Amino acid sequence: MTPLLLIDTDPGVDDALAILMAHRHARIAGLGIAAGNVGLGHTVANALKLCDLLGAEIPVFPGCPLPLVHTATDAAHVHGADGFGDTGYLPSCRAAASEHAALAILRLSREHAGALTLVALAPLTNLALALRLDPTLPQRVPRLVVMGGAASGRGNTSVAAEFNVGFDPEAAAIVFSSWPRFELVDWELTMRHALDFERCEAWLAADDPRARFYAAISRKVRGFNRERGRPGVLAADALAMAVALDPGLVTAAAERHVAVELGGALTRGATVVDWDRRGGRTANARIVMAVDQARFEALVAGALGATV
Repeated sequence: MTPLLLIDTDPGVDDALAILMAHRHARIAGLGIAAGNVGLGHTVANALKLCDLLGAEIPVFPGCPLPLVHTATDAAHVHGADGFGDTGYLPSCRAAASEHAALAILRLSREHAGALTLVALAPLTNLALALRLDPTLPQRVPRLVVMGGAASGRGNTSVAAEFNVGFDPEAAAIVFSSWPRFELVDWELTMRHALDFERCEAWLAADDPRARFYAAISRKVRGFNRERGRPGVLAADALAMAVALDPGLVTAAAERHVAVELGGALTRGATVVDWDRRGGRTANARIVMAVDQARFEALVAGALGATV
């Protein structure tokens, strides 16, 4: 059965690829939008532009413009000031919904109780607020896939923190402590499953408007990856979406308890995994450790109108 997804996102270049994948391979109930990669005005505009590209009537729900407690630095130096590589695209004529993303998450969870997969690709601010408004939310959503964290402390925002969790650690702590069991696709998994530069270039050369658009908005990010000597294009949100779309592509996973450090001077925003079960707490996370790379790449290529 084709999955029904509710996506909370902060587009963002890799978010855009994840949304293209979702549209190609699933049904989308809505897009909740958070601040993160860039400010909320840009992330909402980018989501609406993607709906234009896809010709899809997907509701876009603006959410929280700031983290719950402390301010945070965005990732405009990676994604561009507008989040889409400063391509200067013409803005969408569509309008975002008036309903707040947190309220939309709750409403859609009731309308599709037991049927939704919630895919969290952004800082978890909207989802944390929804949980504070209605702690019974997890009872209606059978599956939550989170892109976030660094399971052994190799971060990308700080030494120990990954961007989504580090941007709003309080929100992540609320979600991780409130959700009985979620699937975690972390930054370290993304590093292990980079997309080969040359294969990406071949996909982006496909004669398809999705490939052309993504080639334009991702040019800055692809250059950023090459300049830093990374093993390929790192597409964290696309990897999380692949796990959401095709659970069978997971080849290794670990069930452990995961918490978020809130107070450390050097480790604020770190995801703390109880690898040796020292804390005696029930596992709340299925941490994805490896995926079938060929199946992941097939999902990406298909979303761009290309072949592997």
